[in-house]
Amino acid sequence: MFEDWLMHLSPEDEHRIRQAFDALVNMTPAELEAWLKRPESHKVGMVRRGETESVGRQSARAILAIRATPTDDLTEAQYAHMKKVIGYCRRHLAQRPQSWKTGGDLTNTRWRWSLMNWGHDPLRGTKAP
Repeated sequence: MFEDWLMHLSPEDEHRIRQAFDALVNMTPAELEAWLKRPESHKVGMVRRGETESVGRQSARAILAIRATPTDDLTEAQYAHMKKVIGYCRRHLAQRPQSWKTGGDLTNTRWRWSLMNWGHDPLRGTKAP
């Protein structure tokens, strides 16, 4: 069964995961929904064989579901997805394009668009998770 791999999290683990997730997912649900309607959202990300939507866009939909779920009702699968989002955003942010380091404009870059599919707009910065 799918959920057999999930482990029970302590309340402290859940709190730590939510804090990191909230620090990195800096787009509101309305902003994320609007972003998913833009053509740029479709131009980035890996599409798995047999699927039509990128992994990042699928993640955005899971993020929207997480944001719509009261904290006390979050499932272990949702916490697992939050951890996936945290890992992706941290790795991707560490791969900043050279233009970021030299003050270049990253507004219309695939790097930014990919992060936005995961709920993070790097032009807003990030709180330290």
